[in-house]
Amino acid sequence: MSRPSEGASGLIGAEIAGYRVERELGRGGMAVVYCAKDLRLGRTVALKLLAPEYTRNEAFRSRFAQESRVAAAIDHPNIVPVFEAGEADGVLYIAMCFVSGLDLRALLDREGPLPVPAALRIAVQLASALDAAHARDLVHRDVKPGNVLVAKGIDSDHPEHVYLTDFGLAKKSLSLTGFTTAGEFVGTLDYVAPERIAGRPVDGRSDQYSLACVVHETLVGAPPFRRADQLELLWAHQYDPPPAVSGERPDIPADADEVLHRALAKIPDDRYGSCLEFVMALRGAVGGAGLRGPAPALADLRPAAGPCADPGLDRAEEPEPPHEPPPEPPGWAGPVLRAPR
Repeated sequence: MSRPSEGASGLIGAEIAGYRVERELGRGGMAVVYCAKDLRLGRTVALKLLAPEYTRNEAFRSRFAQESRVAAAIDHPNIVPVFEAGEADGVLYIAMCFVSGLDLRALLDREGPLPVPAALRIAVQLASALDAAHARDLVHRDVKPGNVLVAKGIDSDHPEHVYLTDFGLAKKSLSLTGFTTAGEFVGTLDYVAPERIAGRPVDGRSDQYSLACVVHETLVGAPPFRRADQLELLWAHQYDPPPAVSGERPDIPADADEVLHRALAKIPDDRYGSCLEFVMALRGAVGGAGLRGPAPALADLRPAAGPCADPGLDRAEEPEPPHEPPPEPPGWAGPVLRAPR
């Protein structure tokens, strides 16, 4: 690893495992993600560097290597490709595809609830990605809007392409449950399955619960459980019934509530057999809302102008410059428009 330059970020200009760090994209509790140049192939990548305390943990390093190989082997169009993972001069790193677009967190913060067709298109792609991971015995454990990247699709019938990221973080190496040995919770509480809170072993059905929380938020603008503090939120996930989506969205039939309630069941055995089974049931329940909706041609929309997405990190929402009238959504997200209130 070449010596980093002095500056606001000490790693800018550093060379790590054949990647030159160019700028910071975002940071979280376990890692920092940089935009970097692959000096061997000349391509831009998202380079995630794990915090030093994880590098010093031998058990973590072993599981990190194993699960990074599994993640890199998943060839799925809705999972951010992992190019390489390893250790260089005591630094654990993951090099991933650099995706241009917004994450779903930023999109929901900007637009609020999505139209049903757009929410279902996103859900189908996420479900497919998760089922592919589960088939390889890999549980994501942190499905949330910030780990969903939404890029421009190929045409007006497929207006957005969704990527699920953060598979290379090897969360299973921390414990069988959602907690580290120090008792720190790994994941985001708004989307956490009850069995993880209770400290029970988890499988793909825990990801299905989190996916259902995300789908709920795309439909009504907030996750199913909204509480004043974290303890109340943890209690709600374990014991409170989820609210009815149809009560907040008149264009969604009550049948959809039953589907979401099953995916949000407190007991994993009561949920659907797979994530795609859940989303297909939801598509059937919404009936006339359908999977597809009218989508303006991308060629007629204003080009996208925004930063690339930051894979696998929570980040503060960037301040939105004042506009009169309020800003329009980015051109590539044309069909993902504000839903009826």
